[in-house]
Amino acid sequence: MRRQSEQIRQMTDREVLFHLYLTQGLLLAVAGGLSPFLFDWAGWRRLWQFHLTDVLLYGVGAAALVLAVDFLAMRYLPRDWHDDGGVNEKIFRSRSIPHLFFLCGLIAVTEEWLFRGIVQTHWGLWAASVIFAALHIRYLEKWFLFFMVMVLSLFLGVLYEQTNSLWVTVTAHFLIDFVLALHIRLNRKTEEERE
Repeated sequence: MRRQSEQIRQMTDREVLFHLYLTQGLLLAVAGGLSPFLFDWAGWRRLWQFHLTDVLLYGVGAAALVLAVDFLAMRYLPRDWHDDGGVNEKIFRSRSIPHLFFLCGLIAVTEEWLFRGIVQTHWGLWAASVIFAALHIRYLEKWFLFFMVMVLSLFLGVLYEQTNSLWVTVTAHFLIDFVLALHIRLNRKTEEERE
């Protein structure tokens, strides 16, 4: 585990971004490839039902709650508890805001479609949550980060079960990732201006 984490740290920003896009492309291909075999057209459309009230109330509300907990953890807990070894910094610190928007949108749609829409729908909440957390392999050596990802995955899974809409979990996932990515990017810019 440490070896892989060290390899990630030694990669350039561009290499980390390439591997992120490659991973998301593979996950998207798996989700797209499995969907025709696991759903009929009506079932697939039900996954993507959109109700603005649910998206705003539950998707945005869930993101606000998760972000509040994350920012409180960053402020009050030891830094090394939530430090992923600089991987998120490499991914997000130098990207333009439109690129961050696209990247976070791609991640949210891909991961929610696969983990909530396919894995959770067919194999259950726990299977989806464990696989989702394991995908974030760099967190396995950091108990607090792994715990937070596992809780987040369970939370998104329960949200999906309650609303029956991937748009709710996609919205929450997107907002969490996008706000945290902006936080990384804007903090870097502020630090550069101070120097």
